[in-house]
Amino acid sequence: MVRSVSLDELAQTTTLLQSGLWGRIKADYSWTPHAFMYNNVPLLVLVRKLPGGVTIGYVPHGPVTPMDLPFFSKFAESLRGSLPGVTFLRFDLPWKKKLSPVLGKPFCKSPVEIQPPDTVIIDLTKSDEELLSGMKKKTRYNIRLAEKKGVTVKRTGIEGLSCWYELYQETSLRDNIQIHSYDYYLTVYSHCENDPEATPVLLLSYFNDIVVSGIFLVFYGNRATYLYGASSDAHRDVMPNYLLQWEGLRLARESGCTEYDMFGIPPTDDPGHPMYGLYRFKTGFGGRIDHMEGCWDYPFKHLSYRLFRWAEILRNLYYKKIKKMK
Repeated sequence: MVRSVSLDELAQTTTLLQSGLWGRIKADYSWTPHAFMYNNVPLLVLVRKLPGGVTIGYVPHGPVTPMDLPFFSKFAESLRGSLPGVTFLRFDLPWKKKLSPVLGKPFCKSPVEIQPPDTVIIDLTKSDEELLSGMKKKTRYNIRLAEKKGVTVKRTGIEGLSCWYELYQETSLRDNIQIHSYDYYLTVYSHCENDPEATPVLLLSYFNDIVVSGIFLVFYGNRATYLYGASSDAHRDVMPNYLLQWEGLRLARESGCTEYDMFGIPPTDDPGHPMYGLYRFKTGFGGRIDHMEGCWDYPFKHLSYRLFRWAEILRNLYYKKIKKMK
């Protein structure tokens, strides 16, 4: 049987998005976090009421270990009493596709993804020389070019967040991406700073004493996660983003992390993809490309779920296709 536990009992996980920390962050933004233990497997479930009378139960990056279909079905059914009113459960699975069991009915593949299902994981147990040799030639060249041109990288604290956010707003307009308010990133940083298991890291790059790019990392367990990146339109020719990531990799290793998660790339090396530049940038640092299962839904209220599913498909079409054409 499933039993409720405290968010602190999720600390045994090494996955940031399945931690009590992540639950507390999301609690400040319309989500209600619930922690459960089922067959000795800890799971964070975030619950939120959505427009149209739909309530989602979202399991971000969990469970960490691949489980079979009966595990999910029994876990989901056992939550009916613990989470009354939930329309469906959405499991955002962090498993590699080739290691994943088949999820059949009543599960169905979600029409959209919440967390990026494709990413690059870099092994930080290697030396500088080994890391550099594993990169693409152009990436190594751009790191050295940034150094030669006088780009510098400095670590800042929460006092540098407003400067970073100005760059992030510029990035949002340039790349047509949706971002949160400044307060959201302040909340993430503050919660991480106050959690003994986590370390928030903000790195800024400078050229001629001007801030030109920045990255927001979180060290949790043995993994460093590159959550957010921002850059200016100015001085892109001196390649500050390459040196910035290189210093982030080295700092993560020095802090005891053994993995660095680039946290999201397009699914394939497709020049026609709107984020192809991001694919080339992130894969240029070497590492292992992981393709994960992504989101799968377990409906409780089938009619409400089907209506919401169509609404989600249409919303995704609008933001991904129609709005970008305007």
